[in-house]
Amino acid sequence: MDDGDGRPVLTGLLALVGVALAVGLVLGLVAVAGARIVGIGGAVDAQSTPEHSMYLPSPSKTAAPSGPLITLAPGETQAPSSSSSSASAAPSEKPSRTRKSKPEISLSAGATSVAPMQQIDLTGVYPGGEGAILQVQRFTNGAWQDFPVTVSVSNQTFSTYVQTSQTGQNRFRVVDTDSGRASNPVRVQIG
Repeated sequence: MDDGDGRPVLTGLLALVGVALAVGLVLGLVAVAGARIVGIGGAVDAQSTPEHSMYLPSPSKTAAPSGPLITLAPGETQAPSSSSSSASAAPSEKPSRTRKSKPEISLSAGATSVAPMQQIDLTGVYPGGEGAILQVQRFTNGAWQDFPVTVSVSNQTFSTYVQTSQTGQNRFRVVDTDSGRASNPVRVQIG
C-alpha cells in the first residue's frame, strides 16, 4: 500500500507548512542579523551608555571670516564699518527702495498708427497681479472712460486688443478693477 496516493491534499498541506516554516526561519534569522548590524536591540555593552552614545567635539575658536557676514540684496552695497557718515547714509537709502512696493502695470501697444477699425494689440506685465481683471480705458473729452474690453492677468502678463473708428490721437490704459491701480497710457494714431 502506498500512503501518498490516498491523501494528496494532506500531503500537499504538509509540504506547504514545511516550506512556510523554512522560509519563516530564514527570514527571522535575516531580521535578527540585520537588527544586530544596525544596533537595534541586543545587550548593552559597558561602553554604550547615554553619555557615550553621541560624539560632540569640543568648542574651538574659528578664524575670522574673509567675506561678508550678511548677504546683500541685488543693488545694495555694504557700508564700511569704520566710517560713521556712510553708515548713517545707508538707512536713508532704504526707505526710498521700499516706497515703491506697489506693483506697477506696464502697458504697450503693438502699433503706433493704424487704420480705423484695425486691431490694436495691447500687451503688458503686472507683477504680483495674478488673476486680476483689468479694464481697458480710453481718454476721451478730458477724462478716462471705460472701453468695452476687459482682460485677466495670467503668469503676470496680459494680452488683448481693441478696435475703434475714432480718428486722431487715441490714448489707452488699463486699470485693475479691484485696486484701482492704473497702467501707463499708450498713444495710437487712428487714420
